[in-house]
Amino acid sequence: MPRTSSLWPIPTRLLFCVAVALLALQQEVEPAPAQSEGRLYGFNLVSSPGHSYGSISAQRSILTAKQLGANAVAIVPFLWQPNPSSGALTRGNDMTDEELRTAIRQARALGLYTIVKPHVWIPQSWAGAVAPQSPESWRVWFAHYRREIERIAQIAAQENADAFIVGTELSKTTHRPEWHTVIAAVRAAFPRTLLYVAHNADEAEAVPFWDLLDMAGVSLYPPLGQDHDRADRLAAMAGTVKRLEALAKEIGKPVLVAEVGMRSAQGAAAKPWESAEERVAQANLPLQAEVLADWLKALDRPAIRGVLIWRWFTDPAAGGSNDTDFTVQGKPAEAVLRCAWAAVCGRSD
Repeated sequence: MPRTSSLWPIPTRLLFCVAVALLALQQEVEPAPAQSEGRLYGFNLVSSPGHSYGSISAQRSILTAKQLGANAVAIVPFLWQPNPSSGALTRGNDMTDEELRTAIRQARALGLYTIVKPHVWIPQSWAGAVAPQSPESWRVWFAHYRREIERIAQIAAQENADAFIVGTELSKTTHRPEWHTVIAAVRAAFPRTLLYVAHNADEAEAVPFWDLLDMAGVSLYPPLGQDHDRADRLAAMAGTVKRLEALAKEIGKPVLVAEVGMRSAQGAAAKPWESAEERVAQANLPLQAEVLADWLKALDRPAIRGVLIWRWFTDPAAGGSNDTDFTVQGKPAEAVLRCAWAAVCGRSD
C-alpha cells in the first residue's frame, strides 16, 4: 500500500516529551496502569516499515490515536503459512520477539489497555480459509500453532499485557478438539484476560469453547448494502448487534468487537472486508466516516465491552485524503472517533 514516509514538523516541547517517554521505556520504568474498567475504545495497531515500535515516529502516531480518545490498542504480530491446507505455520517476519516487547511497553507506558492479537497471514487468502486436509495435517498444524501462540503469550505475560487473543477468525478450525489443549497452554502462560476473535456473528454463535475464555471477541464485516442506502445499513447493523447481545446473554460474558472497519472507497459498504489490493476504487472518505459513526452508535450497548477499529499504522503520515484503505488516519473518520470517544465534536483537523 503506497503511503508517504515524510515526517510532520514536531514542536520542541513534543520532542522533549517523546524523548522522556522513550527513555522511560529503555529504562523499563513501571508504566502507568492501563484502563481496565469500563468500555474499551481504540485501534488495531499495525507496524509500518520505517516506523518500528519504540521509534519517535511510532510514538507520535500512537499519541495521536490516544488524543482521539482511544484507551486501548491491539498489537498484531503475524503468523504465516503458504496456503490454507498447509501445516507449515511459522512466526512471520513482521515483528521479532524484541519488537513485540517494545510494542507492549510503548502502549502500556501511555496508559493504554494493551491486547496482543496474533493473526494468521496466508498469501492471496485469509485466516478463515485455514483447513488442513488430513488428520495428520491437522495434528501438525495445531502443534505448530500451539508452539508459536504459546511463545507469543509468554512474551505478553512477561510484559504485562492486559489481554491476549488465542486466535483470530480461524473459523474452519474452531470445531476441532485441539483448541482445548491450545487454550489450556495459553492460560498457563498468560494469567490475565483471554479471548478468541470470531469472524462475524455467524462464527461467534458456533464457537464451542467460550466457556474456557474470559470474553468473546468478534470481528464485524457483514455486508451493509449500497453506499447510499443508510436504512439498509442500519438494519444490517441492528440485526448483528441483536445477535451479539443474545450471544453475551447465552455465554454469560461480554463481547469485545475486536475489529470493525471499512475502506474509504466507493462501493465499500457492499463488501466491508474487501481490501484495496482486491479492488481498485475511487476514494470516498465521507462514506467511511458515516459507516463508522453508525457502527459506534449501534454498538453502544451494555453487552458490548468495547470497539477496536481496523486499523491504525505506526506511520504518523499514513492514510490521508487520497488513501482508499482501512486506516482512518488523516481522514474525516478521525473527527467521528474524537466526537464519540473524547466528546470533542464539530472539529476536523
